[in-house]
Amino acid sequence: MQLAPLPVVVPLAVAAALAIIGKHLHRRIVDSISIATSAAVVIISITLTFQSANGAIVYWFGNWQPLAKSHFPIGICFAIDPIGAGLSSLAALLVLAAFTFSWSYFESVGALYHVLMLVFLAAMCGLALTGDLFNMFVWLEVMTAVGVALCGYKSEQSQSLQGALNFAVVNTIGAFLSLMGVALLYGATGSLNLAEVGRTLAAGHFSQGFVTVALLLVTAGFLVKSATFPFHFWLADAHAVAPTPVCILFSGVMVELGLYAIGRIYWVVFAQSAQPAPQTIRDVFLLMGSLTAVVGALYCFGQRHLKRLLAFSTISHVGIMLIAFSLLNPRALAGMALYLAGHGLIKAALFIGAGILLHRFGSLDEYDLQRSIAKRLAPIGVLMVLGAWGLAGLPPFATFFGEMRIDEIGSQQHLTWLPAITIFAEALTAAAVLRFTARVFFGVGRQGKSMVSAGAPHLHTDAETSGQHSRVPAFMWVPMAALIIGAALIAVPLRGPVETAAKHFESAPLYDAAVLRINAQTAAPRPYDRPFEAHGESEWWIPLLVALATLGAAAASLFPKSPRTAFARPIGAVLSKTVLELRRFQSGRVGDYVAWFAFGIAAYGSLLLLLH
Repeated sequence: MQLAPLPVVVPLAVAAALAIIGKHLHRRIVDSISIATSAAVVIISITLTFQSANGAIVYWFGNWQPLAKSHFPIGICFAIDPIGAGLSSLAALLVLAAFTFSWSYFESVGALYHVLMLVFLAAMCGLALTGDLFNMFVWLEVMTAVGVALCGYKSEQSQSLQGALNFAVVNTIGAFLSLMGVALLYGATGSLNLAEVGRTLAAGHFSQGFVTVALLLVTAGFLVKSATFPFHFWLADAHAVAPTPVCILFSGVMVELGLYAIGRIYWVVFAQSAQPAPQTIRDVFLLMGSLTAVVGALYCFGQRHLKRLLAFSTISHVGIMLIAFSLLNPRALAGMALYLAGHGLIKAALFIGAGILLHRFGSLDEYDLQRSIAKRLAPIGVLMVLGAWGLAGLPPFATFFGEMRIDEIGSQQHLTWLPAITIFAEALTAAAVLRFTARVFFGVGRQGKSMVSAGAPHLHTDAETSGQHSRVPAFMWVPMAALIIGAALIAVPLRGPVETAAKHFESAPLYDAAVLRINAQTAAPRPYDRPFEAHGESEWWIPLLVALATLGAAAASLFPKSPRTAFARPIGAVLSKTVLELRRFQSGRVGDYVAWFAFGIAAYGSLLLLLH
């Protein structure tokens, strides 16, 4: 119980100390303190994950516990379950990897960088552990503020400022809408505790319009943070200019936290209310996830700038995870949790690979790097290939087991088209990484014009480090290898526990009983609760088809004029034309992104009301 606040308190305390004395300490001392702090948070969060497996851990700040007779909460609490604590562990692990990578990556970096990264860690852990609706909004805003500062860390460059501005404006507008939703719920229920708000909505007679608008507003900021369609435009611009260690966190865990928050809010607050109906929620979020997966994959396949390529890959895989959420099934949620963990580790490793290339050659352009003979880094190329394998959802990576569970539940719900979406998204994103790796690290494929010579100097990324570098330090490649290995090893030991944790995550009676101290047996069951049944694995042919599609798409892109790839030319022509059309919308102008945000909120809100 006493460990519960430490994942937030420890990094905040160390960040405050470094903000005061960091400038007087040697760089290596600051690095060591930051690494030790993030490692401590990893250990604490993993300990909380195991402890909460026996029942949710509820910690009331200031000991302001619910009233004994009415069970009404008057304080702020952390409600820690294995899913939330596991996500906190992932966040801390990736911050540890980012700090380790930064040890040799930056020749000189101020203590402000370490302060911001630690505050970002505290915000991510707070969002994953909190049981208070307004507190969740506060951590969202802290993540946004610190994320903007980290994105614009190279403030002397106009591109960094533009990326940070896009990040700030779009996310702030989403946060304002979330705050409006919090205010609506507080005015209607008189509480900000997630469990109490949910019970009040279930017991009251609120109109369909009120509940729907509240759901849409509260989740708006988290839809932006998770970069779902059409709220995704800012993410690639931010990744392109943010320092590589920051990109590890943006793609590895920040967007996943947005999905976690949506799931937590829905199942605890809104799922007990008959309005909107679960079927409506399923249809709307299924549409949103499918569009995100397809659009993100198309954008990804058309990129040659590695950071932007990986950013759009993240968007596509977020779509797959959102599809898993939309199935409203505990086994699908378990698949989503496995997929999320595997994707976070793999994507962090791939961004470290991008940082190694930028460190050695000062570029992330596919054709520039081919000229730089990056094949001297063949071992890093092998790790990149393994990362592409993981993005394709192939065994033994956790993404494979997660996708199999998602497709299985989709088949049970008669969504026979669902595997086509996941195959398309995974094959295109993995093929893009595989194509980049084959061309850059192994010299495969035709040469092309560099970004600058091709008339796109604004897409060129300046080197984040100075000087000539002739080798890759162990502080860089060891975290990359460890993350790839971890993504392959975690699935087997986690498969059983994560399914039990997913069932409890969706069980509102258990959550209410822990937080409000009521009898779980007398708590009213919610409409979405289903028997937790055992089923077999999904069809074996799906990973085989993904592997073939990935290799075919990569080969067709590398050898467009080869007779062996003639079968793919019509498909390639359609994809190329589609990608060119989509690029018009990725304008880089924040006004366009705000317009798309307004359109998305209006469209999804209308669907929620019309489909009820």
